[in-house]
Amino acid sequence: MTPDARVRVLSDSQRAQGEIAPVTGDWVEIEDTEGLGTVIARVLPRRTAVSRRDPAEKDLEQVLASNVDVVAAVLGLDRPVQAGWLERLLVMAIDSGAEPLIVLTKADEADVDTPAFSIVEAVAGSVPVIVTSVVDRTGLDELLARIGAERTLALVGESGVGKSSIVNALVGEERLEVGEVRASDAEGRHTTTARELIRLPGDAGLILDTPGIRTLGLWEAEHAVDLVFGDLVELAEHCRFRDCAHRGEPGCAVQAAIDTGDLPAMRVRLFLELVDELDNLRKREAQRARREKGGGRRRR
Repeated sequence: MTPDARVRVLSDSQRAQGEIAPVTGDWVEIEDTEGLGTVIARVLPRRTAVSRRDPAEKDLEQVLASNVDVVAAVLGLDRPVQAGWLERLLVMAIDSGAEPLIVLTKADEADVDTPAFSIVEAVAGSVPVIVTSVVDRTGLDELLARIGAERTLALVGESGVGKSSIVNALVGEERLEVGEVRASDAEGRHTTTARELIRLPGDAGLILDTPGIRTLGLWEAEHAVDLVFGDLVELAEHCRFRDCAHRGEPGCAVQAAIDTGDLPAMRVRLFLELVDELDNLRKREAQRARREKGGGRRRR
């Protein structure tokens, strides 16, 4: 998008440009090049970046979207809510630098006795939660207010949770294809295959739909993990040993809270899994750096 019109430009592939490869949401400089036409000359610095570990490359960052103001973790109330999955989505949202938000869709299909609400409440902490339904437009005005003029909302979540339906409802027309969901397990198929910025009517801001995420490896998100699991981090300060791993060490305050029932063991397990994942990533990065540094020497 330019001040004058929407134009088509060329860009090298992500493999060719590496870290400066443009993604949806980027501000870029463009220029006319002889023989090629209009091309992206430079990607400007990003205010925010929604990232994960590239599923195809073990130790490579994949930026899903940039320069968004709000990242909404979208969950469908027509399926079980997994605490671990929500925590990963929140870590990614917080780590992006944007405002985190939880959007629960398909409220019209929710079972009255569903445990989803209590799970979300336990995980969300101070992150706002909006319950929506495109059938009766529940929560859509509240969601619009969260975006605001000249701001961008990114929707992230699994396939079939209703991200494209929310976009269509906010835009007021069928802009994105909506896929059917299997009745057996509420799983959806990938109908959104590319990321696209869509301007909302009346200068109400922009919305960015993303393809469904099946795997979510974290990327350099230690600070965000600490924020999502702030209660555990605070509790760990009372452990007897500063380097307590919370895996059975004597004087562990975290284990004591589990034993008294004040802390769910599952939440601690999820926290330790994320900590281990990020720690292993750091170790692999250090090993790769050492290999690259010594790449010029040969053994005889």
